[in-house]
Amino acid sequence: MAEELFHVLNRGVEKRAVVLDDKDRLRFLHDLYAFNDEKLAQNYILPGRHAEKSRERLVSIHAFCLMENHYHLILSERTEHGISRFLQKFNMGYAKYFNEKYDRSGVLWQGPSKKIPLQRDAHFMYIPYYVHLNPLDHKFPAWRSGGVRDPDRALKYLLEYRWSSHLDYCGVRNFPSIIDTALLTDMVGSRRRYENEIRSIISDRAKAERSLDIEN
Repeated sequence: MAEELFHVLNRGVEKRAVVLDDKDRLRFLHDLYAFNDEKLAQNYILPGRHAEKSRERLVSIHAFCLMENHYHLILSERTEHGISRFLQKFNMGYAKYFNEKYDRSGVLWQGPSKKIPLQRDAHFMYIPYYVHLNPLDHKFPAWRSGGVRDPDRALKYLLEYRWSSHLDYCGVRNFPSIIDTALLTDMVGSRRRYENEIRSIISDRAKAERSLDIEN
């Protein structure tokens, strides 16, 4: 693998919600894009300030999933120390937006984002699925034990969940300006193959356990 990939995650302090409505979710995704820039300062940036042609990205965002109280990212660096610099700006910038909107003060995140290098075969095989399957916790929590009885209903639910890069890997343009799909598309293959693997993971105990190995 030419690029070194990292699984990055963080959650709200005391497991509190970090998004309360769709405006927050859109802001979160806007900030993934806006703060991924060599030129931007660490403070809050107004939308639309920099044109695409002037951007010098710090990281490649290969996949993401935003949940109510935490997020997952799959990143690789484009510049030296790019991940650390991006996360510092992103976490600070979004926290400032959130605190101003909800008239609160103090830290929003439980600490620095956790950054896990993907080194084992299981990591490479299952990381796209693990990240994108997190929304099933809302309606199909049995996926974590391979106990989903109706995989097609679960897949339908994932297609209705906008706040991850799953749709982009299904060929639906959702937030294409945020992510680089080429690397993981080579890993997961066609949409049919990708969805078939999801069906297998969420309905097979052994595969579900291997996919959850990404947490360790």
